[in-house]
Amino acid sequence: MCARFDAIGMVVSDMAASVAFYRRLGFAFPEGAGTQGHVEAELPGGLRLMLDTEEVVRSFHTRWEPPSGGGRTSLALRCDSPAEVDALFAEMAGAGSRVELKPWDAVWGQRYAVVLDPDGNGVDLFAPLAAGE
Repeated sequence: MCARFDAIGMVVSDMAASVAFYRRLGFAFPEGAGTQGHVEAELPGGLRLMLDTEEVVRSFHTRWEPPSGGGRTSLALRCDSPAEVDALFAEMAGAGSRVELKPWDAVWGQRYAVVLDPDGNGVDLFAPLAAGE
């Protein structure tokens, strides 16, 4: 037996808002996804991002409660360049996404920023800095 990593699953409070947020970041959800209880977007390499509403989760896990104190999950999206980090961050912030960290040049050699999805989960945007930056 050999288990393999296949998908990332997240529970969302508002499917339409979450689908719109992740679509803006380039995730391809099917038409009508914002009205569904469970949706999936295929990721490069065959992985999937799966979103389930709280109601769907409670249908099989009746005592499930959302975590308190903010998001506990984060996704990291690699951009092609530091300029793309800045542009994508500006697009997301301009569309009303909550900002956790504005773009900055991290000591580990990346341009880095963090926006929050509608449920408070972090989405890190990063790109390697050119040598000498």
